[in-house]
Amino acid sequence: MNSRFLMCAPDYFGVEYSINPWMTHNLGRVDPDKAKKQWHRLFETLSKFARVELLKPRPHAPDMVFTANAGLIRNDAFIPSHFQHLERRREETHFRKWFRMMGYRLKDLASPVRFEGEGDALFQPESNLLWMGYGFRTDLRSHDLLKKLFLLRVITLQLVDPRFYHLDTCFCPLSGNRVMYYPGAFSTDSLQSIRANIPAQNRIEIAEEDALHFACNAIAIENNLILNHASPGLIHRLQSLGYRVILNPVGEFLKSGGSNKCLALSLTHR
Repeated sequence: MNSRFLMCAPDYFGVEYSINPWMTHNLGRVDPDKAKKQWHRLFETLSKFARVELLKPRPHAPDMVFTANAGLIRNDAFIPSHFQHLERRREETHFRKWFRMMGYRLKDLASPVRFEGEGDALFQPESNLLWMGYGFRTDLRSHDLLKKLFLLRVITLQLVDPRFYHLDTCFCPLSGNRVMYYPGAFSTDSLQSIRANIPAQNRIEIAEEDALHFACNAIAIENNLILNHASPGLIHRLQSLGYRVILNPVGEFLKSGGSNKCLALSLTHR
């Protein structure tokens, strides 16, 4: 298995505060047993395609389960996140400690630049392109810093719908130079950037129904897509393009504004 991911068990997961619209009406409404079953099903599914490393969960860090927000990996370097909200900053020390212990070189962005890892920074498979979102959590300044740090080609996308506060909630780079995304989450200029860089036949624009079920928050490993939900029409289109669609419902985590992709951080970006 060439792919590796980092996950963190939901031992302390819950909606204990509100920092996005999904959490506002779900305070205290998570079913812990159901959440654990959904997480373990994802762990088992992902383990069929990749090696999964585990981070020890910590009390008083209910969102630590969303490891994709921990930072960004490039070769043996780890760029730690600097969270926008105080409620999540307690996670930073635990993430940094794990990556240092595993032998990664930590590359901090200049303080006080806010950066939320793979939540807002997504590599296009088989290329040197990094898509970066901003507007709610990640500072625009972080984009230039990452571009200089790794000599990457960076395309900046502005998020305008607070329901899609991270790029990975509404945008999914796919193999074959394709992308799947929800147009309503982006500014007009950002939509033009997507369309200017990805040919029309390679753009999969999804409807609001699929977007609200976080269809774009999918784990993509080659032609395998692990996602929370997809309408029959979307499943048919993805399958017609050669993708294997694997549905893994994680409704308890949607109450906190996260889904499959949020629950796993890729460790193999080269």
